[in-house]
Amino acid sequence: MTFQEYQEFCEKTTVYPEHGKNLIYPTLGLVGEAGEVAEKVKKLIRDKGNVLDESTRREIAKEVGDVVWYVCRCAVELGFSFEEVMKMNLEKLNSRLEREKLHGDGDNR
Repeated sequence: MTFQEYQEFCEKTTVYPEHGKNLIYPTLGLVGEAGEVAEKVKKLIRDKGNVLDESTRREIAKEVGDVVWYVCRCAVELGFSFEEVMKMNLEKLNSRLEREKLHGDGDNR
């Protein structure tokens, strides 16, 4: 599946108010889903001695998929394609790698 195909699928499953001009809703959804990933990892540590079994691995992956859906919708709400956002991220990370600035503080290092 390509980024474009995924973005087109996400559009079909978008049912929040004023989508296309509502950055708040997918941003809150993103934070919520990221929290669900963290909660499952926390319970993995607490309840399973940090041993990742196949069932838990798949359940966490499903939540990660929900995070990706909301990231895609945030990109669209900002006026970018999902692919454009991924390319921007690659450019930023490549620049940091070339300048040996992967470690450190700040957004624009």
